[in-house]
Amino acid sequence: MRTRIRIGSRESLLAVRQAEIIRDRIRQADPEIETEIVTMKTTGDKILDKSLAKIGGKGLFVKELDRALLEGKIDISVHSLKDMPMEVNPDIPILAYGKREDPRDVILFREGIAELKAGSVVGTSSRRRKLQLKELYPGCIFKGIRGNVQTRMRKLSEEGYDATLLAAAGLARLGMESCAGRYLSVEEMIPAAGQGILAVQGRKDADYPWLSLIDDRKARLEAIAERCFIRAAGGGCTSPSAAHAQLCGEEMKLFGLYYSEEKCTYQKDVICVRIDGEDLRSRERQAERAGEGLALRLMGSL
Repeated sequence: MRTRIRIGSRESLLAVRQAEIIRDRIRQADPEIETEIVTMKTTGDKILDKSLAKIGGKGLFVKELDRALLEGKIDISVHSLKDMPMEVNPDIPILAYGKREDPRDVILFREGIAELKAGSVVGTSSRRRKLQLKELYPGCIFKGIRGNVQTRMRKLSEEGYDATLLAAAGLARLGMESCAGRYLSVEEMIPAAGQGILAVQGRKDADYPWLSLIDDRKARLEAIAERCFIRAAGGGCTSPSAAHAQLCGEEMKLFGLYYSEEKCTYQKDVICVRIDGEDLRSRERQAERAGEGLALRLMGSL
């Protein structure tokens, strides 16, 4: 009997495309596996007129898929890692990390606009993006905006925004790179932890013999360092704290932004550490220590 894998996904075009990327990698790993993408609308997709901070944070984008996994209605779920809560149910852990795509943020301009200036209206509901973009464009006005890529682009042209920000990886996955106005380097705007990486969740007691064939170790170690930074910094789902790791061979460069809610100020820094050894778990622990170490260093500087 052929194995059949039911892949859970949100309903948006981007979410389905991300599920298709993982589906294709599963098929490449084992052509005998049959796959089916099961879509569902999450609470976060349904409530678009309120900020995430007011309705429960990023967990609202995974709640329904988590339940489907636990109830056995799907076999795995696929998420953009940046949209996942820092704390994951241990019964449905992250089992694999997809190869990282462009981690940068990108500015999309309304037609007829090519640059931001004093008084420009920027649509973003991300405190992380707002905080850092203020440094680059101090005269801008920020207004909240929610919705998938297509919804935000429609709002850009219809609701008085001059620009909005999106993850470059999402545009690339949709083949919409031509819409990009200006890419922001990771030095200018540190990305959200996990940005550009796909996460595959599954049940801890299930057998996934093909899993190691789709797991990207470089993305795994970068993701672990970034998410450990956010956890150590006390960053929740709506915190502007951010982290981005770049692993090249055995050297990891880790960028971090720590925001103090109490002092309403932030600090950025970058460190370089070695991540070496043959044992994967040992390398994971080194990545964890790098994330925690940078967070403690930044927390102590404010």
